[in-house]
Amino acid sequence: VQLQAYGGGLVQAGGSLRLSCAASGRTFSNYVVGWFRQAPGREREFVAAIPRFGGSTVYADSVKGRFTISTNNAKNTMYLQMNSLEADDTAVYYCAAGFSYSEHSNNYDYWGRGTLVTVSS
Repeated sequence: VQLQAYGGGLVQAGGSLRLSCAASGRTFSNYVVGWFRQAPGREREFVAAIPRFGGSTVYADSVKGRFTISTNNAKNTMYLQMNSLEADDTAVYYCAAGFSYSEHSNNYDYWGRGTLVTVSS
């Protein structure tokens, strides 16, 4: 499956953005899907995932209550709705797909090119 993430940009603290990740080749329903992010000088970190198609969602504590991960199967697209953005959310965001759930990035087999989110304080 090929993934392409988009929707990043510059937003003020407290604002919102919605990231999208379009899949081609196979449908999302075949995979565990998730979002990760990497800030300058920091390791890539888990943000959110859907461990099983149609199942519950999982979030990092730092984004819980502010971010929402979802999929639109008809469009074969995954989303990350980000609300109440903070300066610490500034990072390159990556969408990923794999065959088993994990919060570790090396467990995912397919990655989209990152999209930069910059939150100004």
